[in-house]
Amino acid sequence: MSQEKLPGRAESALPRLAVLMGQGAGSAESVPEGSKLEIPLWLAKGLHDSKRRIISVELPKIYKEAWRTVFSADANVVDLHKMGPYYYGFGSQLLNFENPENPEIAQTDSVCSLQTFIARFRRIMDSSQNAYNEDTSALVARLDELERALFQVGQKGLNDFQCWEKGQASQITASSLVQNYGKRKLTEVDG
Repeated sequence: MSQEKLPGRAESALPRLAVLMGQGAGSAESVPEGSKLEIPLWLAKGLHDSKRRIISVELPKIYKEAWRTVFSADANVVDLHKMGPYYYGFGSQLLNFENPENPEIAQTDSVCSLQTFIARFRRIMDSSQNAYNEDTSALVARLDELERALFQVGQKGLNDFQCWEKGQASQITASSLVQNYGKRKLTEVDG
């Protein structure tokens, strides 16, 4: 996720960073003030400072108002992996940057992301539970990395259940969530 690119602008000259920013051939070249940039998240975090104004960060197009409208209409039609494989995590990182739209984004984008996730979650879990021994590559290709992990967890649960149902499971074991809950409960009683 830290490699995802952010649009931005150099608010001051950036000496000897042109090669790193993909704007020059020589290591001695600088990025002039006012230049538009596409920089990775990790570098944007390092250079973004509200006091020194080194760079300013703009909102990527998928998080802007037009896309929020698309997500609110039908979140399931959007190919999140194509738009950015870490849509949810990257969106939460954008709130760390000062942006004139941040108060609005903090309210609407986090709500929009949550609503998008909720709308897509049901379909993902339904698909993972109803796709036993089927090719799911077309569905998975459109998912964000978080959604892919959820799909895999659902598929593993389905496969484990099918093995148990066929008598191929040697022993029923408690879920790791249940085991961890029991341990947490014991430490609360002991403490």
